[in-house]
Amino acid sequence: MEQQYLNDEYFMRQALAEAKKSFAADEVPVGVVVVVNQLVIARAHNLTEKLNDVTAHAEMQGITAAANYLGSKYLNECTLYVTLEPCVMCAGALFWAQLGRLVYGASDPKRGYSLTGTTLLHPRTQVTRGVLEGESENLLKDFFRRKR
Repeated sequence: MEQQYLNDEYFMRQALAEAKKSFAADEVPVGVVVVVNQLVIARAHNLTEKLNDVTAHAEMQGITAAANYLGSKYLNECTLYVTLEPCVMCAGALFWAQLGRLVYGASDPKRGYSLTGTTLLHPRTQVTRGVLEGESENLLKDFFRRKR
């Protein structure tokens, strides 16, 4: 179990690097990496401002990139690492992609999918919460502090 946590931390650090790209571009700092067999197959971050598209969340970008890499719409063998708990829209997309595992950093008490009281994720999707939670939260707090 300890080895798995070290792997989770390693990949979450890569997702945090993606989130920092969002921060630098004045986007809400959320980053994603998608991993299969210990290989990062997709990297993404929020692009909602740049693309003027409310659906251009990091998770949506990551799902598309991973599906293109695999040549399949299903991500059942993949783990998606994201710095912030997915919203309802992203959780729905992860459901349809049949994601194998979701790992996220910070919880989102205002817009996270878990607020619905139902999972919204595919029944086989395993979830790990709180990996590098403090670092993810601090990046978000710094971003919104800068906005005020």
